[in-house]
Amino acid sequence: MARVQIVFFILLLHQGLFSTPFVNITHFGANGFDEEVDSEAVNKAILFTSKQGGGTVFFPAGTYICFSIRLQSNITLLLDNGCKLIAADTVKYGLGFDIAEINESDQYQDYGHSHWQNSLIWGDSIENIFIIGNGIIDGTGGLTRSGMRTKGIANKAIALKNCRNVTIRDISMLMCGHFALLATGVDQLTLDNIKVDTNRDGFDIDCCKHVRISNCSVNSPWDDAICLKSSYALGYARVTEDVTITNCYVSGFDRTTFLNGTYKKEEYQTVPDKGVVTGRIKFGTESNGGFRNITISNCTFEFCRGLALETVDGGVLEDVNVNNLVMKDIQGAPFFFRLGARMRGPENTPVGVFRRVNISDVIVYSKNPDYCSMIVGIPDHPVEDITLRNIRIRLKGGASKLQSKNIVDEHISSYPDPQEFGKMPASAFFIRHAANIQISDVVLELEENDERPLIIIEDVDDIVFDNIKIQSDVKVYNIEGRGFKKMKLINSFGSKNKTISSNKDFVM
Repeated sequence: MARVQIVFFILLLHQGLFSTPFVNITHFGANGFDEEVDSEAVNKAILFTSKQGGGTVFFPAGTYICFSIRLQSNITLLLDNGCKLIAADTVKYGLGFDIAEINESDQYQDYGHSHWQNSLIWGDSIENIFIIGNGIIDGTGGLTRSGMRTKGIANKAIALKNCRNVTIRDISMLMCGHFALLATGVDQLTLDNIKVDTNRDGFDIDCCKHVRISNCSVNSPWDDAICLKSSYALGYARVTEDVTITNCYVSGFDRTTFLNGTYKKEEYQTVPDKGVVTGRIKFGTESNGGFRNITISNCTFEFCRGLALETVDGGVLEDVNVNNLVMKDIQGAPFFFRLGARMRGPENTPVGVFRRVNISDVIVYSKNPDYCSMIVGIPDHPVEDITLRNIRIRLKGGASKLQSKNIVDEHISSYPDPQEFGKMPASAFFIRHAANIQISDVVLELEENDERPLIIIEDVDDIVFDNIKIQSDVKVYNIEGRGFKKMKLINSFGSKNKTISSNKDFVM
């Protein structure tokens, strides 16, 4: 019976009863074996397939040098094993990439977030797009990491605007410029089993809804690996919501050394961004629309900064659940939760809100004593309803008493990142302008003597420390309170259970 079904299937194919075409780009003039530019042939193949109602555009094994590839609806780009899609070197081949379109709202976010057509692959207002296969997209020499406007130069590997039902799966991406992927206003987006080794951002998910990111590895020492944003690039504020990030790995090893398996750290001191290698998962810094209903689970951070959740441009950040993280060799703040008022957007936009965030089941190895975890709002705008539970943090320590005296400025309108605040006077947590904070079942370890308090709280209303354990062979200074309203201690810091209400300084 099975043999009859196979013969019938072959007959249907022969008679053309399956209408979806499978188009090989070599049939439209792509070479794949010499140094000629193949983007004209690729775009012809895409346009032909689109006119048939859609189908698969196939890239067989080979090297294809291309300027801008323009996607259409109902198109699958299939990059076969052994296929290399190379961004054309503009020094060698000229300024051939599509020119960035005009965006009347580009003053509200960085240039790179405001344009899509100046990319290797781009699509605008299309649907049902698949980019799949075991091939590689390589922007080395062809994609700039700059966000500046230059006609004919591209700064993104893949850029999508106002699209729906997009899947990118199984490909590898190398040295992809400003963004490996910029997705703005894209709904029903799936990213699965993608390997990225790049020189700026990996995935920027901006103003998107219903997003699934799974099984991806992103190495981005010079910028963020997986970054959710909610800019004003569409001309209005749009929330990024209903996002799942799971089973992913982010890191900050030297560029190209993740994909080639050498995992080097030689560029550590030369990263262009001030501070340390990046490579993290972050919300922000573009945050006009805000973030809602987001889950991060089963992810690993290695040799990079920690988890950053930020809203500074008026957006509401709420209902975020994070669990099962391993954070190894963390070079910055393990956790950075920031409500600020940079307010890059239309005038009279109110300050945003940061609330209802749960973090649980995390192991952290923090290597840089300049930083600690930070939960920081601004006066009259607290970070609210934060729970941290079942967390183990091993701290390098080693800071002097002089560092414990550092004054942490408010930086209300500054760029939101830990290094803006300077060297921290606490070793584990600095919490300021916050309300309803619960930290429970936490183990803090110190490798070296550190003369700072583990925890500093300032202007905090209703904070609970429950079952906080200190494991250290060196002297530890537990906690300082500076102008808090209510603090409850339960089986923590060697103290009996008690509630402290005070606007005065407190030391334990």
